[in-house]
Amino acid sequence: MQKNFNGTQDSAQIDTQQQMNRMMNPLIVQSDRTILLDVHSPLAEECRNHLIPFAELERSPEHLHTYRLTPLSLWNATSAGFTFKDAVEVLKKYSRFDIPQSVEVWIEETAGRFGKIKMILPPDGLLSSLPENPPAQSSAEKNHQNEWLLLKAESEQIFKQIDSMPSLKKYLRECSEENAFLFMLTDRGTIKQKLIELGWPVKDEVPLAEGEPFEINLLSQTSSGKKLEVRDYQIEAAKAIVGDKGAGTGFGTIVLPCGAGKTIVGLEIMSMLKTNTLIVTTNITSVHQWIEEILDKTDVTKDMIAEYTGESKTIKPVTIATYQILTWRPDKTGPYPHFSIFRERGWGLIIYDEVHMLPAPVFRVVAELQTVRRVGLTATLVREDGLQSYVFSLVGPKRYDVPWKDLERTGWIAKAECIEVRLDLNEDAELKYAVAGVREKHKIASENPVKLKIVQELVSKFKSDKILIIGQYLSQLSEIAEILNVPIITGKTPNSMRDKIYADFKNGTIRVLVVSKVANFAVDLPDASMAIQVSGTFGSRQEEAQRLGRILRPKERTSRFFTLITRNTVEEDFGSNRQKFLAEQGYSYKIVKYADSSSFDSINDQLLDCANVDRMNGGAHD
Repeated sequence: MQKNFNGTQDSAQIDTQQQMNRMMNPLIVQSDRTILLDVHSPLAEECRNHLIPFAELERSPEHLHTYRLTPLSLWNATSAGFTFKDAVEVLKKYSRFDIPQSVEVWIEETAGRFGKIKMILPPDGLLSSLPENPPAQSSAEKNHQNEWLLLKAESEQIFKQIDSMPSLKKYLRECSEENAFLFMLTDRGTIKQKLIELGWPVKDEVPLAEGEPFEINLLSQTSSGKKLEVRDYQIEAAKAIVGDKGAGTGFGTIVLPCGAGKTIVGLEIMSMLKTNTLIVTTNITSVHQWIEEILDKTDVTKDMIAEYTGESKTIKPVTIATYQILTWRPDKTGPYPHFSIFRERGWGLIIYDEVHMLPAPVFRVVAELQTVRRVGLTATLVREDGLQSYVFSLVGPKRYDVPWKDLERTGWIAKAECIEVRLDLNEDAELKYAVAGVREKHKIASENPVKLKIVQELVSKFKSDKILIIGQYLSQLSEIAEILNVPIITGKTPNSMRDKIYADFKNGTIRVLVVSKVANFAVDLPDASMAIQVSGTFGSRQEEAQRLGRILRPKERTSRFFTLITRNTVEEDFGSNRQKFLAEQGYSYKIVKYADSSSFDSINDQLLDCANVDRMNGGAHD
């Protein structure tokens, strides 16, 4: 009896200890598929890194962050090899309480939708059984008699669901293949787009067409004589896209932080595929940076590279264009004349740089270009217009992602400190703010005159930093530039002057630079160690990530990202939303309540003990 009693007691003690240990876990999973993360748990950071692949951050207050499971987050994870079992295992490992069964079932069913509808080549003999002149056949169909593909459902139930969807009727043709439809090659992207809107992600296993061959190889050392080291994660990212060059490979999105070398990944993919390549990016500055990187790190000669912009419109084996020129048209209802670039050469690869900025009109072209290998490069897949699903279905699902903090820990991007400076409005501005509309409220808060004083104090205090001052309102930025007597770059700055100012900043001729929204995208300023954000585009998460990214190149000091927020205004709410993505990546915001210059006394210069900084600075370009 004593033995049994002791055994029972020991078992009870173990159970109690396990329960106590479990209460230290950071997650609470709720039946509505929201997930609460207790940031004070010792396992919070570890857990956050495991959540990133399959859950989306919704809110990030001081104590409990809220994540949500969404179909798109699961499909992106699944397409990258993350199974529903992996997701459930993460939730069970870090949850304080049992996972609601309904959530577990939903994860399995939703993740399982990926791959249940496939696009494949029709089997031999299927097309020969088609009637020569079917009643519904259009003239376009007659011109594409041999360009049919097969949409194959895993089961009769799914097949019937597809058959009942009115928005798909005009694209699909019945055929003798079981649970399948025929469709035209030219409708490939449109059907993917329609199906994901209806909750069915398509797995595309149709082989891609080979473009015109073009020899391109990465150099062992750059043109400046530095050894070129392609990092392990950059090679892994490139391989995730290229695969074995068979069916189901050659398209997708790579997500890497700014400063982690997305451009190098693009060059690695180009060297693997060795084909004519079209690169589309955000602005002329980025076009020139791509050209510089290609000439510096590959054996491609200058006569084989062309820029297709407002300044020059030539096409060569490697061509770099801007989204701006592609979406220009003479009138609002007319065609886009420059879309022809996509068809003027046998492109074997299209790289969409900063794919989160892909303009909606370009999606229509991307939908047509489903036979071409394509890759999207971005620091974040967040889109404020909610069109992430279009990137998934048309460019391709997320193939590779790595948490920002992982790269920070290994030294591949700079250690960064985020600081939110909260300040008050004066009495006159408060009265004006009280009666203003929402947009005017945002402008009043953003242009708070106290921000000018704070900018001056920060520039004066941190004399060893190279500083970017970034904002939304040109009048505010112009005033700051005038007070500090420093250059300013806006969208109206001529490209030649813009390039000179960037060069002066890089070589140390100037230490402080004021920039408008043009600095949000693909600007290579490797030595910048501080950014002061005086205003932003309402609550844009991707803008916040891009701006922090301007100062993430490895360096011998901690980078600092200051955001100036007017207290008790809409700017606070927008600021909270802006910070979501970075919070998901493990960044926290230190709050400084501004009173006077002494408010910053607790922030000291911090040099990093990083023996490999010089080595790491060799190839980190975006």
